[in-house]
Amino acid sequence: MSNGDRDGLIVEGIRRLGSVVIFLARLLAQCAPALGRPWLLVHQVYNAGARSLIIIMLSGLFVGMVLGLQGYDLLHRFGSVEALGSAAALGLLKELAPVMTALLFAGRAGTALTSEIGLMRATDQLTAMEIMAVDPMRYVAAPRFLGGVIAMPLLTAIFSVVGLYGAQLIGVQLMGVDRGVFWSQMQDSVELRNVTEGVVKSLVFGTACSLIAVHEG
Repeated sequence: MSNGDRDGLIVEGIRRLGSVVIFLARLLAQCAPALGRPWLLVHQVYNAGARSLIIIMLSGLFVGMVLGLQGYDLLHRFGSVEALGSAAALGLLKELAPVMTALLFAGRAGTALTSEIGLMRATDQLTAMEIMAVDPMRYVAAPRFLGGVIAMPLLTAIFSVVGLYGAQLIGVQLMGVDRGVFWSQMQDSVELRNVTEGVVKSLVFGTACSLIAVHEG
């Protein structure tokens, strides 16, 4: 790659980054008016969140089962199978649930959002809105962006709950870990800051996924 090609890629990257930042600023400016139309916001949360529930719950169940199986195998070597509940809870709440939910959200809801807005642009619906003095940023982009941001923490919480059930299913029902010990160890080890870390990560991922989906659309 020549220096000219490398410089061109750098300039293009900076240009695209600037375009996304400007778009985000315009989007955030329209978020407050979008909150004044709760019915539209609820509809977008349903589209982004409720329609992704099946894949989120199935993935959460199997991830939790794998985490329980691998965690038990590792902890059994050190005679610490009682810590399976805390290991599964911390792994899901802090790391796995936000990341896996974001990947699934981007694959399902993000692509649907991009294609929906792209179709509106291709059929000149956005142009028609501009001709009628209706701001597409306020009535199309902002509600969908907020819907994705709100849906992500909710989906992450559901992923965590179903994942913990999957880990309990393997650890307690299959491997014979005491049920009371499993849940008591989990309750003793999980603190509010662990839950807060997962919520913050899910909000960041939700913002990033929704922003990219709306911008590319």
